[in-house]
Amino acid sequence: MDVEPSLDPAAYEFHHDIRVRFAETDAMGIVHHSRYLPYLEEARVAFLRHIGHPYTEWRDAGIESAVLEAFVRYRNALRFDDVVTVHVALASAARATFQMSYLLTVADRPAATAVTVHGAVTADGRPTRLPTWLASYQQ
Repeated sequence: MDVEPSLDPAAYEFHHDIRVRFAETDAMGIVHHSRYLPYLEEARVAFLRHIGHPYTEWRDAGIESAVLEAFVRYRNALRFDDVVTVHVALASAARATFQMSYLLTVADRPAATAVTVHGAVTADGRPTRLPTWLASYQQ
């Protein structure tokens, strides 16, 4: 992981809104830390659909995107019924791995930053090259 996510929403080419559900909050009334990873996944899948390469296309080609690392820096608490905007960008891509950066905001207030690192693998778990379009993707 070698990406430092920006706190500037303009640095991200895509965003996806998610409304916090009550079931995602803990006894203190804030979103439990474990719920952030599904938010990142939902936004990442929406990003891929937005750029014309839905995750189903990857799977049809026999490629999976395994999460190798995930990092979240919590900045401000998310609460029930907040509308969280997850800003997403492809931060880097190599032969078989790529990194995504994220900024989560509520009403333009940074709530968290995150990075996920992914490895391309075949359906049986063997490393493989990224799809050509992703390895050469430019914002």
